[in-house]
Amino acid sequence: MRYIFISGIPTSGKSYLAKKVAKAIGVLHFEIDKWREKIKDDNIKKWVNFYFDQDEEKYYKSTSCDEQWENLKKQSEIFWPKIKSKIDGAVKLNKPAIFEGVNILPHLAARDLNFPGIYLLGNSFEEIFERNKREPRWGNTEKLQKMEAKSFFYCERPRYKKEAEKYGFKTFENIDEAEKEVIRLLTK
Repeated sequence: MRYIFISGIPTSGKSYLAKKVAKAIGVLHFEIDKWREKIKDDNIKKWVNFYFDQDEEKYYKSTSCDEQWENLKKQSEIFWPKIKSKIDGAVKLNKPAIFEGVNILPHLAARDLNFPGIYLLGNSFEEIFERNKREPRWGNTEKLQKMEAKSFFYCERPRYKKEAEKYGFKTFENIDEAEKEVIRLLTK
């Protein structure tokens, strides 16, 4: 059976790509972000709504890129045991699948997943901003959505790229090229 994960910055096209490939070749698609939203464990509750419990404008103005990345890493590491357990459960179905979400960080995937994956980084700031306006992640104003897009593209993107390459995972800016790689990995 073949499995693959797709991760990377928000609004880079992870869900779009996973749904498209899953439908085209008939594999399961699991959205990690939806699993994360359903976690109710009191020990990690702080991280479920970590971003939503803060003043977004203040957060982006007062939190450096390094601190933002560390927060994403902390959130991902805290969620990871539950996410990994759900991935293991899905693998037991013995059907090819795509696992997709931002919390599949390269160091976690390299350590705990025995299947390949890719990281989507987005093509341009403008593309990320437009996608974020169409489907807002956190901010409910264009000003906040632009702040998010800047964080995704200029802060998270280089860190995803550096860490993915450190662990030998391919990164993609172009979704069409990423699609070819995902299909190749699932059908080889």
